Amino acid sequence: MAADDTWPSGAVGLQQGEYGDGSPLDGVHYLECKLILKPDRFTCVQDFHEYGSIVREAAQQCEAGFSTKHMAQPKPGIREVLFLDTEDFRFYNNAFILRRRTTYEDGFPVGDPEIVLKFRHPDLHTAAAVDVRPTIPGSYQIKFKAEALPLRDQLGGYRFLYSHNVQFGLSQAPAGDQTSMLTLARMFPALEALKKSDSERVELVNQAIVEEVLQDLGTVDFGKGVAADSDVALWRTRGEHKSLVGEFSFQLKFKRRSDLPEKSVERCKQFYISLQNIAPDWVALGVTKTAMVYRLKGNPPQAHE
Repeated sequence: MAADDTWPSGAVGLQQGEYGDGSPLDGVHYLECKLILKPDRFTCVQDFHEYGSIVREAAQQCEAGFSTKHMAQPKPGIREVLFLDTEDFRFYNNAFILRRRTTYEDGFPVGDPEIVLKFRHPDLHTAAAVDVRPTIPGSYQIKFKAEALPLRDQLGGYRFLYSHNVQFGLSQAPAGDQTSMLTLARMFPALEALKKSDSERVELVNQAIVEEVLQDLGTVDFGKGVAADSDVALWRTRGEHKSLVGEFSFQLKFKRRSDLPEKSVERCKQFYISLQNIAPDWVALGVTKTAMVYRLKGNPPQAHE
């Protein structure tokens, strides 16, 4: 999508149609803007804050506010991220991502590890049509996001992926072997069509455990009540500490398209483009964080990203 295109109003709110049980299709209620960054730019905590200075400069250029007063976490946090897939990457080749994420504090895991199944696709209606709801007795949350990324081959623009997610705590999952494709297909009916046999299993993608170093940067205020917390992250492999990829992101949440005034959305778009133009040497084009994990052994699957 070219940089001078307006935000598509059809990409938010409810979609037309229904799932097999008659429930209406999920609508997009999040706009998440991401910049994939070169990992070699991050070698210490100060580098995170250096990027924070770039964020502040971009906000000033666009007449947006930027404040660190209510920064949730002044020091970097650590999260562990695991991706599960079949040996032939059947999930990813069919636009699904299955992930488990655990938060650490002071060196120890805290809270309930988070299970996420995503269906991510460049076509909005294709993403909406996939019913990601799990068959679990516990609670879960649906998050349908429009994800803005830079153009694949040049700076100064953006494109959209639509990420239809379901997430829940590991404690909400039913008992059983969760590396069994039979168990997973029962938990996530959307995966049933990808199952080849009841004895099939999933495994860690490329046997990689990702350590995410996450730094809150501050709140960007686009005016008229539209504001977003921002953060920057570095992904690296646990053990080797091989740096994989960095990312800057911020997210807007809304119930209706009317919750996002046009002037605020335009300021958000210009801020996102300004970040690319101010610091082009930081941006990595044509990749996503998940793609870098799948490419670790030099055999990239057929992604829909």
